[in-house]
Amino acid sequence: MKCERSARVGLLVAVILASNYGNASAVESAVMARTQFIEAKERTIAYRSVGTGQPIVLCNRFRGVLDTWDPAFIDALARHFRVITFDYSGLGRSTGKATFEQHLLANDARDLAQALGLQRVIIGGWSLGGGAAQAFALQFPEMTTHAVLIGTGPPGANRHPPEQLFYERALRPVNTFDDETVLFFEPGAAPSLAAAQRSHDRIAKRTVDLDVPIPPEVYLPLLKENTTGHVFPDRYGLRDKLKATRTPILVISGDHDISFPVENWYELSRELPTVQHIVLSQSGHAPQHQLPEAVAEYIAAFVRTTR
Repeated sequence: MKCERSARVGLLVAVILASNYGNASAVESAVMARTQFIEAKERTIAYRSVGTGQPIVLCNRFRGVLDTWDPAFIDALARHFRVITFDYSGLGRSTGKATFEQHLLANDARDLAQALGLQRVIIGGWSLGGGAAQAFALQFPEMTTHAVLIGTGPPGANRHPPEQLFYERALRPVNTFDDETVLFFEPGAAPSLAAAQRSHDRIAKRTVDLDVPIPPEVYLPLLKENTTGHVFPDRYGLRDKLKATRTPILVISGDHDISFPVENWYELSRELPTVQHIVLSQSGHAPQHQLPEAVAEYIAAFVRTTR
């Protein structure tokens, strides 16, 4: 009888766990989410998935791999969406030919979505990934419900270039915490400095199943091959397509972004009828790391209230 009662209790616990945790991605946090791999068009794409619901695919920054996203931002987004992050071809733990050509980065996002059986997605991107997200949304509108662009700029040539400080810090072989603070936050504001430390500590909590950093011998040639005068050429007329798209687009910027100055959006704002723009004061290139929950809620509200 005792054995039978124990078996019944064990079965009941298993049923409860299965009902609550049947989908692993529904309970995994970003710190614990395992890296998964999928074959897509003769290459392997490394990705992680957290949460359930409408999928949002996030394209990463320059030198970014799976481990460079702030887990607090991913977890906050995962309360509303299935959040999918990935490594571009040939970078991190993905295989294939590496590039920073934004249309090819967009193809990575498309091929991953298709391999996962996702017909329509929210496409998101940070920094370089914001260019990839724009290329995705404008190349594959049938796959795009919304676009979310964080810490990035409009396609093509813009009047306000990155600050020299960006190149001095971003191209160093290894970025220190001080470099991260300068590159992604606003060192002149105490709240931003405090947020930088918290974000750094959260990212450092992941200690297993780590990704592979991108070394200078890889990212420096790619940057040289894909930029002209530090500008990604608009080979496909994306700037004009951005003005004509019907896809709802949310832009989230820091008011002092040394990589992609926010002023470049101001000059186009009257020509972009589907764009909503949020600017966070006393913040830099990574507003989603400074205010992860607030930015996630902005994104959720935008998706919920636009079609």
